[in-house]
Amino acid sequence: MTTVSLTTAPVTTLDVDALIIGITSEARQHVDGPPALPDEVRREVDRMLEQVGATGKLGEITRIPSEGMVRAPMIVAVGLGDVRILDYEKVRRTAGSAIRSLAGVNSAAIVVTSPDGPRIEAIATGALLGNYAFHDFRGVSAPGQPLPLERILITGSPRDEAQRTALERARIVCDAICRARDLVNTPPSALSPEEVAHAAIDAVEGLPVRVEVWDEAGLAELGCGGILGVGQGSANPPRLVRMEYSPRGARRTLALVGKGITFDTGGISIKPAQHMDAMKADMSGAAAVITAMRAIARLRVPVRVVGWVPTAENMPGGRAQRPGDVLTTYGGHTVEVLNTDAEGRLILADALEMAAEEGPYLIVDAATLTGAQTIALGKRTSGVMGRPDEARDGVWAASQRAGELMWHMPIPEELRPSLDSPVADIANIGERMGGMMTGAAFLADFVPEDIPWVHLDIAGPAYNDGSAYGYTPKGGTGAAVRTFVQVAEEMADGTLP
Repeated sequence: MTTVSLTTAPVTTLDVDALIIGITSEARQHVDGPPALPDEVRREVDRMLEQVGATGKLGEITRIPSEGMVRAPMIVAVGLGDVRILDYEKVRRTAGSAIRSLAGVNSAAIVVTSPDGPRIEAIATGALLGNYAFHDFRGVSAPGQPLPLERILITGSPRDEAQRTALERARIVCDAICRARDLVNTPPSALSPEEVAHAAIDAVEGLPVRVEVWDEAGLAELGCGGILGVGQGSANPPRLVRMEYSPRGARRTLALVGKGITFDTGGISIKPAQHMDAMKADMSGAAAVITAMRAIARLRVPVRVVGWVPTAENMPGGRAQRPGDVLTTYGGHTVEVLNTDAEGRLILADALEMAAEEGPYLIVDAATLTGAQTIALGKRTSGVMGRPDEARDGVWAASQRAGELMWHMPIPEELRPSLDSPVADIANIGERMGGMMTGAAFLADFVPEDIPWVHLDIAGPAYNDGSAYGYTPKGGTGAAVRTFVQVAEEMADGTLP
C-alpha cells in the first residue's frame, strides 16, 4: 500500500530514493518559489541538466545523480513546458509521468512550489494514479516486475487545512479509480456477473451503502428481459446490483448506471477474433459506478446516490438470443434484437427504467457502448449526450473540472426513426453513420422526458491498449469515476444545474 503525505522538511534533507523537481522550457530553470533548492544546489542542477540536454518540454523526464547535493541519491527533473499555460491536468500528467518512471524504487519526494489545495490535489492525484500497477495474475514472472513506490512525499504544509483536505480527497478518489482499474484488468475467467456483484458488496464494506442483488430468478420476476436476454447464452448467469447511499438530510437523488458486460463475444453476431481479448473491459461503466459509490460514501457527500449495475456475459451459447428475437424490458418496451452485439443498450434499458421509476433529480450512465465513439472522438475523449441540454452541459463541465477529457454531442432527432421496428416498439440498431449518437437515441426511449439524463460513452477512454502515458497505464483506466464523484459533489453544493 502506497502512502502519500505532506512534509515541511527542507528538500535537501528528505530521506527518499528520488527527488522530483519541475523545470520549465525557459532556460531549463527550476520553478521559483518556496520550498526550493538552495541557490548553489539549483545552479549546479541547472548546469547538469544543460549538459545532458534537458529541454524542459512538457512531460520530458531527465534523471541525474545528486552527487551529495541533496540526501536523495537521484534527482528527477520533469518538464513543465510553458508554466504560463500550465493547468491542473498538465500538473496531474507530469506528476504521473515522473512517478511512473520510478517504478521499482521505494520512495520519492515531489518538490511543490507555491503549494495550495488545488495544486496539492492535482499532484497527489497524478502521482497516485501514475504509481498504479496490476500484477495479480502473474506467476513465475511476478518477482521480475517493478513494484510501485511505497512512499511518496509532497512538499507542503500538513498544518494547512486546505492542503490536508485536498490530499485526503485525492487519496479517496484515486483509491476508487485504482479499484476500477483492477476490476477492468481482471480476466473474464475470474470476473463473472456474480463476481461483479461480490465486488460491489466488498467495495462498500463498512460504509453506509446498502447493496441489493437480483439473480436470474429475481430478474425474471422483475421482468428484466434486456439483462436476461443478453445473459442467456452464457453459463454464467446475469445479475443486477443496486447500491444506495442515503445520508441524513440529503435533498436530491443522483442515479448512476453502469454497463457491466463482463465479456463480450458479440453473441450470435460474433465479433472478429482480433482484439476480442480487450472485451473484458466492456464492464468499465459498472466498475466506475461501483467504485464511485465507494468514494462518494467515504467523502460523505451530502447527496443521495443510487448506483445501478446490470451485468451479464454476452456469449454465443446454445440458449443465446438470436437476431430477430423480441424481448420485453422492465418497463414494458418490446425490443427487436437485430444485432446481438448491440447488447449493452439492452441491459442498460432495464436499469435505466428502474432508476427512473424512483424519480431521481438526475440520471447519469456510463458505458463502453459503441465502437463509433472512437471513430467520432478518438480513444481518449468520451462522448457526453443527454437531455435537456442544460443537464448534458452541466455534466460535461463537471467532467472538465474533474480532469476527464470528454466532449458534448447531440442526439439528432432524425436518428430515432432509424430505430423503428416493424414488429416491436424499437430495434436495437439503427443508422450506422453517427452510431454513437444512435446508441444514445436508443437509450433515450427508456428514460421519461421529465427526468434529466446524461449518457457517457467511454468506449475508447476506458481501456488503453497502447503505451502508458502521463498517469494513464496500459489497460483499464478507471474512466468516469472522477466525473461521477464531481457530479455528486456539485449536485450537493448546488452548482450543478
